[in-house]
Amino acid sequence: MRTAPRRAAAVLGAALSLAATATACGIRATSVPVDAGPAPARVSCTLPGATASASAAGETVRLYLVCRGAQVTAVSRTVAVAPGATASSDRLDTARRLLAELQSKPGADESAAGLSTSVPGSLDLGEARRTDPAGTLRLGVPLDELPPFALAQIVCTLAGTAAGSTGNTVVLGGTGSAAPRRFSCTEDLRTLPDTAQTAGTAVK
Repeated sequence: MRTAPRRAAAVLGAALSLAATATACGIRATSVPVDAGPAPARVSCTLPGATASASAAGETVRLYLVCRGAQVTAVSRTVAVAPGATASSDRLDTARRLLAELQSKPGADESAAGLSTSVPGSLDLGEARRTDPAGTLRLGVPLDELPPFALAQIVCTLAGTAAGSTGNTVVLGGTGSAAPRRFSCTEDLRTLPDTAQTAGTAVK
């Protein structure tokens, strides 16, 4: 009886046909099982609602955090700041409070949404120099030594607040002799934070 050989030939023919079809579709045949790993996680970087800081008394402000290491995005927090601060001392106090919020560890909801911060905990904010333009805030390091994401966070958080300057901008300086620069929270700065170190316009 030749039934068994014929069956074997039929099975072999079907296998060769399947391999040819896979090759034609651009699928490379392999005899080794491939582990593609788990499906990629989808993190929206969007919170279900506004979050409050430990101190409930204060004003709701927009802080910018790092979204999955790709861009900066706004979250809402309640921070004790002086509303409508105009005096230089009030402006500096407001800026320091907002900086402290950026330095703090993101809350559980923020972390779960894929948010983090790049602002160093050791970074401080000091008085403007006598020769600085009005409204200047001086960070405790040269601006070009700050991580780009941290600079983007600071600019976007301070611009448009009582700590900022006119036209929804903020004037930032650092240590060293470089002139302060006026920054705006542009779409490029939010979505391409690596551009932060070349952003801004020098002011004297």
